[in-house]
Amino acid sequence: MLCRECPRACGVDRQNGQKGYCQMTDEVMVARIAPHYWEEPSISGEHGSGTVFFSGCNLRCSYCQNAKIAIGSLGKRMSLAELSDAFLQLQEQGCHNINLVTPSHYTLQIAQALKEAKARGLSLPVVYNTSSYDLPETLKKLEGLVDIYLADLKYFTPALAKAYSNAPDYPEIAKRAIAEMVRQKPQVIYEGGPATEYPDGALMKSGVVVRHLLLPGRVSEAKEVLLYLYQTYGDRIAISILNQYTPMPQVSKDPLLSRRVTDEEYEAVVDAAVELGISHGFLQEGESAEESFIPEFFGE
Repeated sequence: MLCRECPRACGVDRQNGQKGYCQMTDEVMVARIAPHYWEEPSISGEHGSGTVFFSGCNLRCSYCQNAKIAIGSLGKRMSLAELSDAFLQLQEQGCHNINLVTPSHYTLQIAQALKEAKARGLSLPVVYNTSSYDLPETLKKLEGLVDIYLADLKYFTPALAKAYSNAPDYPEIAKRAIAEMVRQKPQVIYEGGPATEYPDGALMKSGVVVRHLLLPGRVSEAKEVLLYLYQTYGDRIAISILNQYTPMPQVSKDPLLSRRVTDEEYEAVVDAAVELGISHGFLQEGESAEESFIPEFFGE
């Protein structure tokens, strides 16, 4: 079967060893499986989110902080049975959820592994942690298997999406993908029930969180993203504004991407969120733009 599971629509035969834009065949490759403590607090909680970092990526942004993973040069090949076992092992370790990181090019395989794991006793919420470069028809195959969509809206303008991610269609693709996620999960539910603000210390059980990573010099772009999200979804979703952008060696010659986001830039975006009336979401604190630093979040 020729692969058209993501917007790249490569049409390659991944089942017979050909690699798509994602740099992966259909054999699952995983770069890391471990509890992770530095997602949004409603995801990580006290005992961590059970993250599974998949190798390869269908977007591969020029500034990617995990470039070696994204191009598939790091990772271990796993059968679907082994992947199912890994989900159950993370549950046994006490993680609050199963967090599937960069999963878009393995959606069909993940769905099979989740069904097997659930049949064997997996009861944790499942988090689909994605760039949102997903097709709605592919996301529909996850309905009933995924509880929380942890999505990005990286860009609002096609020109910037083309320049940084070779995907001028990203804004429209991501909007349609997020709409499908919200169709499946129309309200955020925490421990204790639905909420339109983050209950301090509560774990999320279901819903959609949309992240925006502020890029250097792109305050206007960030404001457009926030305006779109809030006008479209209001407090039915949680919005997470990230300041963790870290300049990597591959963008050292780019005048903007080679520097960090300034405090003033981040504060301008936060102020815009407040002016819009956004109250359901997360901000990032601390010196997040350090290659060795994993950022912490706080709810607001």
